[in-house]
Amino acid sequence: MLLHISFISSSVSPLKMKSFDTSSVVESGAGAGNNVDDDCREKRTGTLITASAHIITTVIGSGVLSLAWAIAQLGWVVGTVILVAFAVIVNYTSRMLADSYRSPEGTRNYTYMDVVRVYLGGRKVQLCGLAQFGSLVGVTIGYTITASISLVAIGKANCFHDKGHGAKCSVSNYPLMAAFGIVQIFLSQIPNFHKLSFLSIIATVMSFSYASIGFGLALAALASGKVGKTGLTGTVVGVDVTASDKLWKSFQAAGNIAFSYAYSVVLVEIQACILSINDDTLRSSPPENKVMKKASLAAVSTTTAFYILCGCIGYATFGNQAPGDFLTDFGFYEPYWLIDFANACIAVHLIGAYQQVFAQPIFQFVEKKCNQAWPESNFITKEHSMNVPLLGKCRINFFRLVWRTTYVIFSTVVAMIFPFFNAILGLIGAVAFWPLTVYFPVEMHISQKKVKKYSVRWIVLKLLVFVCLIVSLLAAIGSIVGLISSVKAYKPFHNLD
Repeated sequence: MLLHISFISSSVSPLKMKSFDTSSVVESGAGAGNNVDDDCREKRTGTLITASAHIITTVIGSGVLSLAWAIAQLGWVVGTVILVAFAVIVNYTSRMLADSYRSPEGTRNYTYMDVVRVYLGGRKVQLCGLAQFGSLVGVTIGYTITASISLVAIGKANCFHDKGHGAKCSVSNYPLMAAFGIVQIFLSQIPNFHKLSFLSIIATVMSFSYASIGFGLALAALASGKVGKTGLTGTVVGVDVTASDKLWKSFQAAGNIAFSYAYSVVLVEIQACILSINDDTLRSSPPENKVMKKASLAAVSTTTAFYILCGCIGYATFGNQAPGDFLTDFGFYEPYWLIDFANACIAVHLIGAYQQVFAQPIFQFVEKKCNQAWPESNFITKEHSMNVPLLGKCRINFFRLVWRTTYVIFSTVVAMIFPFFNAILGLIGAVAFWPLTVYFPVEMHISQKKVKKYSVRWIVLKLLVFVCLIVSLLAAIGSIVGLISSVKAYKPFHNLD
């Protein structure tokens, strides 16, 4: 089956961008020339600032909290080099992807898969869909895990504050995962989530709040002189870890870093929002590919600087014993109220991001396919209006109700079975990084620019693809080994404590 994604309401970051409703085509004659773009859709309003903000708020998420652990596995030298190397590669391939947004004849492509279909076609479109959807599904599961861990940490922090740091404070993840799932079931029924701009703003503030609090706490601990042992090569074999653990955890750490730069999955959809037409009555705007390149450079530079600060300051503070997530694994106990607030920020951010960024494309894809397959089915296509207290008139679709509820239950149950934060992050990063960030952009660039086979440029590009493939495979293996190790010592649906 040929896969196709329709991003109807997935505003990549928790910022409002109306043109993410890429399915809302302005009918011919429905609007004046100044109200529509060259594709007869509602005029785009995206700018360099909004595109940069979307990338930054998409990238800076829960993955930042695992960077101290990743640096601890890799060491000062390799860890920092990998952080910078991933940043350079991501920016380089993002520039290629930005140039592929329009077809050779100048028409727009609204999704990543549309771009792949135009330049590569065939089975590569299906492979792109598998990678993109696999990444989106994995992130929704990972976010369910992370949100529950953050909520558990709030209960534990209060317990430790009352009973002392040595107290046995056990809080079950599962009721909290179930609660997160229930909230998502309700939110998933909103057909156009991007209209809730106040939630978008809140989610943006939350992501920067908890990352900044984590950095501030680590910096304060470092300034106090209470630091762990660090080294150029990170954890020491025979002291901190075994030789095999050192190898596999290093690979897993590389996957975690790759996950922290995962925005290629939605880059095309961000670019589809950028204003880039000549308007004689207003102003002339630059081509969207040039705006996107500047936005990518600004966002990646800002994010990398923030990552180096968080990762390196975190490692300098905790040393080789850096926790997988230094807010939820109790790298800090006090001030407990600030740690509670930071973990609450994580939970609120993930509640919004689950729907706002990652789940909506999955929902819309299935709903579009079913509408095309059974257009006469009232169960699938008919909308029912009803008045809901506080919310006013709402539209209810029975298929949407059943399908979205089923998906949320599925992702919640999988999260309950595999509640392993670092291994999940590493696996998602490894699986999504190579195809979506490296392979497809490079292959489309070669096709678009007609790079001559076996030329120096062709060889360099192919070498980049091969090296990144090896890194992704090793990271995936390391994450799988980590998952297997965790599963052996874990009983499903029992407390993690």
